[in-house]
Amino acid sequence: MILKTTQLYRSSYAALTLVLLTIPAMAYTGQKLAKQAKITVSEARAIALKAHPGKIIDEEIERERGGSGLRYSFDIKRGKVTHEVGVDAQTGKVLENKKEGKNPD
Repeated sequence: MILKTTQLYRSSYAALTLVLLTIPAMAYTGQKLAKQAKITVSEARAIALKAHPGKIIDEEIERERGGSGLRYSFDIKRGKVTHEVGVDAQTGKVLENKKEGKNPD
């Protein structure tokens, strides 16, 4: 009986750990700033993928010069090339669409 209880605790702990480790992966960097944006992250994703089709491998919302000063930034990979696409979080305008250099942000 004690062995089964110990195994149950270990299994529960492992499952909880797995869930807790995956939660941060679902959020994007700078998510608190999203409350100040007029464009949602979903809308910004669609705009970025229209500007440069591929697979989004990283995303964040940040304060950065240019446009309204608040932008979504997406790293979009297509083949072996990764592009950084910046979308203004207030207007939805594409502010940046360039190939990532050797030392990405």
